[in-house]
Amino acid sequence: MNKIAFLGLGRMGLPMARRLESTGHTLTVWNRSAARTTGFAEVAASPAEAVRDADLVITMLADPAAVEAVVAGFADELPPGAVWIDMSSVGPAAVAEVTRRFPPGTVVVDAPVMGSVGPAGSGGLTVLAGGHPADLDRVTPVLETLGRVVRCGGPGSGAALKLVLISAVIAGVAVVGEALALADSLGLPEDLVLRTLAAGPLGGAVTRATTRDADFPVRLATKDLTLAAGGPVLTAVRDLLADHPELADHDLARVVDAIRTGTDGNG
Repeated sequence: MNKIAFLGLGRMGLPMARRLESTGHTLTVWNRSAARTTGFAEVAASPAEAVRDADLVITMLADPAAVEAVVAGFADELPPGAVWIDMSSVGPAAVAEVTRRFPPGTVVVDAPVMGSVGPAGSGGLTVLAGGHPADLDRVTPVLETLGRVVRCGGPGSGAALKLVLISAVIAGVAVVGEALALADSLGLPEDLVLRTLAAGPLGGAVTRATTRDADFPVRLATKDLTLAAGGPVLTAVRDLLADHPELADHDLARVVDAIRTGTDGNG
């Protein structure tokens, strides 16, 4: 059985780690805030302590700077033959840069996820895995505990696809907000507009824009669009999110209300 070190117990990391432990995996956890480690059988005081004797090291962190800092704390302690699986949303460039910290021969898999807090705890995520085929074979049984594994290609491809998919989702929510604002100006009822939008190509975006069960903070959506560095549409949406600092810790769906009311982010 794999011994897993799980580093990062944030909004997504905590339910993912609990899912792994509840399905029989041997887990050692670490988190910058020790309060979130309550209830786990094995808790480490540092990243270096967490990875000692681990077969797999999973990081689930907020941004490239956090990944860089945490990896710097354990790279020299990683046991020979261990696998680092980064499930953070940091993009392929950051994964490649951090990989240089490891000794030659260290196995690296990038496996960011699509999904929110509920699926994270129930094994319902979509795991976007990038790496060499033999390496993916080795880690897939563990990743399948967390959800459906999509093999994206070689190293960095999972991180790359995550940026593409999440950018489309974020922009889609903004488009729904704009469509509803237009409908408001034309006097159309919300239920009619949402029902007919949902029946067409924007169905998924409507579902995401109207959900009240997700927990994807606007600040992380802004971070993802910044990493994507897209064209004029994605740049405009990124700027829109940045203009609403009051929503930074609220779910992305709240942006729809801001667009409809025309608030400028200053109160």
